[in-house]
Amino acid sequence: MFSRSCISLLELASGDMLNFPQTPRSLPRVMNIEGIIPDVKNSDRSNNEDTNIVPSECREKKIIVANFLPLHAQKDAKSGRWCFSFDEDPILLQLKDGFSSGDVVMYVGSLKVDIDASEQEEVSQKLLEDFNCVPTFLPPELHKKYYHGFCKQYLWPLFHYMLPMCLDHSNRFDRLLWQAYVSANKIYADKVMEVVNPENDYVWVHDYHLMILPTFLRRRFTRVKLGFFLHSPFPSSEIYRTLPVRDEILRALLNVDLIGFHTFDYARHFLSCCSRMLGLDYESKRGYIGLEYFGRTVYIKILPVGIHMGQLQSALNHPSSSMKAKEIQEHFKGRKLILGVDDMDIFKGISLKLLAMEQLLQQHPELRGKVVLVQIINPARSTGKDVQEAKNETYSTTRRINEVFGFPGYEPVVLIDRNVPFHEKTAYYSLAECCIVNAVRDGMNLIPYQYIICRQGTPDMEKAIGSPLDSPHTSTLVISEFIGCSPSLSGAIRVNPWNIEAVADALNVAITMPDLEKQLRHEKHYKYVSSHDVAYWARSFLQDLERACKDHYRKRCWGIGFGLHFRIMSLSPSFRKLSIDRILSAYKRSSRRAIFLDYDGTIMPETSIVKTPSPEVISVLNNLCSDPKNTVFIVSGRGQDSLSEWFAQCENLGIAAEHGYFIRWSRKSNWETSSLAVDLDWKHIAEPVMNLYTEATDGSYIESKESALVWHHLDADPDFGSCQAKEMLDHLENVLANEPVVVKRGQHIVEVKPQGVTKGLVAEKVLSMMVGTGKAPDFVLCIGDDRSDEDMFESISSTAYGSSQHTPPEIFACTVGQKPSKARYYLDDTVDVMTLLRGLTTDSSLKSRSNAEIDQVSFEHIY
Repeated sequence: MFSRSCISLLELASGDMLNFPQTPRSLPRVMNIEGIIPDVKNSDRSNNEDTNIVPSECREKKIIVANFLPLHAQKDAKSGRWCFSFDEDPILLQLKDGFSSGDVVMYVGSLKVDIDASEQEEVSQKLLEDFNCVPTFLPPELHKKYYHGFCKQYLWPLFHYMLPMCLDHSNRFDRLLWQAYVSANKIYADKVMEVVNPENDYVWVHDYHLMILPTFLRRRFTRVKLGFFLHSPFPSSEIYRTLPVRDEILRALLNVDLIGFHTFDYARHFLSCCSRMLGLDYESKRGYIGLEYFGRTVYIKILPVGIHMGQLQSALNHPSSSMKAKEIQEHFKGRKLILGVDDMDIFKGISLKLLAMEQLLQQHPELRGKVVLVQIINPARSTGKDVQEAKNETYSTTRRINEVFGFPGYEPVVLIDRNVPFHEKTAYYSLAECCIVNAVRDGMNLIPYQYIICRQGTPDMEKAIGSPLDSPHTSTLVISEFIGCSPSLSGAIRVNPWNIEAVADALNVAITMPDLEKQLRHEKHYKYVSSHDVAYWARSFLQDLERACKDHYRKRCWGIGFGLHFRIMSLSPSFRKLSIDRILSAYKRSSRRAIFLDYDGTIMPETSIVKTPSPEVISVLNNLCSDPKNTVFIVSGRGQDSLSEWFAQCENLGIAAEHGYFIRWSRKSNWETSSLAVDLDWKHIAEPVMNLYTEATDGSYIESKESALVWHHLDADPDFGSCQAKEMLDHLENVLANEPVVVKRGQHIVEVKPQGVTKGLVAEKVLSMMVGTGKAPDFVLCIGDDRSDEDMFESISSTAYGSSQHTPPEIFACTVGQKPSKARYYLDDTVDVMTLLRGLTTDSSLKSRSNAEIDQVSFEHIY
């Protein structure tokens, strides 16, 4: 049963889901770039192979996909024709500086104006030829539901930690808006498919507007080189899990090769969501964080975006900036300038900033008339009741402060609520004694970076404001600890924006700070900001994306799953699913067989509450053991008492308990104890340590075996349990350093056991016994799911099976689940394992029939 949010890709592709009109055949069949435009009519072909592959000699492209194209658009009133020009402000255009000069950069996105359907073909051709831009024309109703609906009403508030608890401040989940979001992402993906060469090109998708797009693109091209960067915060798992379509979005993001975040906090929250909601583990590999997802490694990149140095310096040198700086300097002569530059929205903390200014003037009357807060308000990016309320509060607070603390010729707070040109902003930056960014939540916020560069100045600006060329440069920053740039600016005064008194104190410290300290803080910040600009950010991301994609053609890939649950299974060419037909064929040909089976996670589901074997398991094992050609062993980490009781009905079954510390060849034989471990005094050291962690970790417990101690944390909080396991591992290794034991982490466990006692030794002992008695096996099957089973896989491959005159046995080392392993084969789960064993037992039970009858049996008849 699929969830309602699992929308069929084919249904979306048909365009019938929301009854929106189909977009026109997007691009004309003309290109100014070498390459072939794939025909989207064939988009329903097989998932297993990339289609419409462009010849490899074509030039590599970097395809940047975002909600809006970096373009200005205006319609000429006289001619009625559209005129376009590049918008120099968006990061999407600035990041080109980080690419090689020979790279072709293309943009896919929407225009900020509505284009009539009759003009879309002509506009598409013009934008492609003149700007290397591919426009996505969303129907107005779809755009409204997608952008102003799902993006701005759900994703944006949720990613900024606003829960949908009250209808006055947010909206209940509307599935029609979600469907519009998916439909829009499909249209963007179709546009990318028209221009991408999946062999050579790199596709870089930006921000939360397009988080579903990777699924559509990966479905069409399994090996497309795909990166994604989130420019907003990513909320904690407790916030994100309230989203009804949380799994669909996570799985879509995991269809990329590299996911970028501004800060470690955002990445940590994303990884926690993947762990808690999808059960995925992550690890650091030589400094890189990677998530294993169906055989693929999805890498995590943590790097805050930078600013465009050239654009800022050019603006500072512009005559308009110098003239405006003189004007501002004269207007605020004799007063210290505190500057704030923010969009008008509910998360920028403008009102909290004003309250802190009010508190500053109350606590320090001597600053009245000497300090001015200039608050530049950028136009709001969205509309709604919340934005209007924030604006009204800002104006009412400003009026109150100016009435109480102002006097003729002095206004403590100056609001500039208009579209301020960039050159005017640089003038304010250059003259501000302090810059404050007081947002309660913000993805990155580059205002502090721009302020630092402008305070460094240029000769033209310093001449204009009358500053000596050799004078030291200073700057002070008061920034919220809840914005993305905060970790990068270690010399800033960090504040909790909700603590009005603390923010007021920080402002006082900033404007009264000694000049030498201001200079040292500024130099530290300028060194970082100038070296980590937008070009550095783009170059670093692309380098990591290239590294993340280097294994694309070393593995075999399949597309699996329906709708938005589609994902790619990627496996090494030498690692494949165990072929039922092949193993049955080898089983029939063989005359002496060795079969090793793990218990938990192999023939018994790991998540099963009842751990005793089912009647079916007992029956299958008895059937296998009844064949005189078979030597069958259960090799488990469990204790001998449990295994003896559970398998009492299996007379000929061999059992190795506690990873081989105890071995029994059949029910009639006695238990043999390993000679490797005699002294178990180490338990008195290890057990108190384990008890300490058990008391501190709810849901954990200790399993005491005769030869080992095992700490289980399957039922503990996933993050806390994993953290405690790592800490315990280090703790036990230190206190047991001089003891003859090994400490290992397994699947939700930490185990201490004697050195040399491994499942590999069990396999080696059994196989050596068979060889020594002249019954060298010609068929070896080993199935396990845990790290401890890797020793068995290695052992059965390295054991000597007799003289060179004997034909080496056919070996089937098989792990359960798709993961890195020394095994050559895998089965998906315990169901597959039992299906395989039933197949083998069916063949064994048919030995009394004629060869003709046996030859007619196929595995499909087993079910």
